[in-house]
Amino acid sequence: MNKLIRYRGRPEDESGRLDKEIRVYDFLDDLGIEYYRLDHGPADADHPETCEAVDEALGAKVCKNLFLANRQRTKFYMLMIPSDKVFRSSDISKQAGSSRLHFAEPEYMEKYLDTTPGSASVMGLINDTE
Repeated sequence: MNKLIRYRGRPEDESGRLDKEIRVYDFLDDLGIEYYRLDHGPADADHPETCEAVDEALGAKVCKNLFLANRQRTKFYMLMIPSDKVFRSSDISKQAGSSRLHFAEPEYMEKYLDTTPGSASVMGLINDTE
């Protein structure tokens, strides 16, 4: 992976950026929250070197973001865990008091987070109007 560059705030040129990305910048700017970003292609969080490069560029420990659902698909959860921690459904299900948590299907990610598998982010929660 090439060295990642950390940028402060929104990009100067937003052409070619997705509307959902621009909504996040607008949200943070409207609240006066200072933020940094990395511009990169699709990342593979299952590869430790990817997470290490992001950690180094941000100067922080990056977490994996997992969007989970209960078996009945009536409750949904955003789980953030350290990138080096293994996800064990049974442990998280017990802690959440919810039976049989699993990865939410793509249609629920789209509906609630306006995102797709592999790109779950806590910032997607701004799209959940409920």
